[in-house]
Amino acid sequence: MDKKVNIESLLEILLVSTKLGLTSFGGPIAHLGYFHEEYIRRRKWMDERSYADLVALCQFLPGPASSQIGIGIGVMRAGVLGGILAFIGFTLPSVIALIIFALILQGLNITDASWIHGLKLVAVAIVAHAIIGMAEKLTPDNPRKTIALFALIGTLLWQTAYTQVAVILLAGIIGFLIYKEHNEEKIKKSSFPISKTFASFCLILFFGLLIFLPILREITSFGWIAMFDSFYRAGSLVFGGGHVVLPLLEREFVPTGLLSKEAFLAGYGATQAVPGPLFTFAAYLGTIMSGWQGGLIATTAVFLPAFLLIFGTLPFWDTLRKNNKIKGALMGVNAAVVGILISAFYNPIWTSSILAPIDFAFATILFSMLVFWKLPPWLIVLTGAIGGIILEIFI
Repeated sequence: MDKKVNIESLLEILLVSTKLGLTSFGGPIAHLGYFHEEYIRRRKWMDERSYADLVALCQFLPGPASSQIGIGIGVMRAGVLGGILAFIGFTLPSVIALIIFALILQGLNITDASWIHGLKLVAVAIVAHAIIGMAEKLTPDNPRKTIALFALIGTLLWQTAYTQVAVILLAGIIGFLIYKEHNEEKIKKSSFPISKTFASFCLILFFGLLIFLPILREITSFGWIAMFDSFYRAGSLVFGGGHVVLPLLEREFVPTGLLSKEAFLAGYGATQAVPGPLFTFAAYLGTIMSGWQGGLIATTAVFLPAFLLIFGTLPFWDTLRKNNKIKGALMGVNAAVVGILISAFYNPIWTSSILAPIDFAFATILFSMLVFWKLPPWLIVLTGAIGGIILEIFI
């Protein structure tokens, strides 16, 4: 009977994550909104506090935060296999789309397509909804509102990946000092079907590959190993999500002549046009350099660190977040995440989307469809794309 329930849970995870993989436009910040709407509000796979803490944990880790959050939710739902299926469902649609772009449409410039602008307006509605919901839960008192405010100001004025990490660390310290004696409601116990032995192995493997892949690259001079090393390092050392990994990959491949600047920019446009994580840009780059096999290897390499880090930290996370002092630090971090979300909502989401009054008007319609009329996200995405085309024609 358990086996049947398990298979049903795994199938459900794959179907729901695939739906998100087909409809989650707008980049990593918007993905948090889609996840919150689908996994937390609609299906209640996690409670609000656990989701907020998982977001905080993944903000600490390098790599694609939204993918790690999706993997973490899958793990909590149905173990390691659940995490893998949640990742496959969320990631595979954009991987397939970008490999096809690389093989067939390399010369197509779609960065200014009107329907893409409509999808950016969808992201405005989704992220606004996520911010409102998270702010109510995570900044209920003045100290946490103040932490969120300074996190907003800091990440808005100094927009680097290191600023975000520094803000999160500082918020954790402040939260620890303010709330270390704070007694809140009991946190619901989370289930992690991962042993600490397996988790430790994942962390050792993460650091081992990071150290030894460059050495193996020099010793063997195999092209596949060199490619795997480049993408693995990109996935291991990037803080701040997909937008940060793009320039890093450009420096890795364009100056060396492995990829032309024109091909890189065409792929960048394609990546913005597809749903799912921005790290799937690796699928496009790998395909351009070494065919579809290269696309699959590059995708595996860039996402492998995300798996190793989330599998390696989740079993220890539940113990840590129940400690009163650690709980206080997480309260500070969660408040900072709200400020970071608002900062990202302004730039790049608002500044690249709301270019005229008509854009704002259309974004409010999309927001109302989501929040007040409770329409499904896929319908809002479709409305956004069609609306973007209509705006281009009549405005």
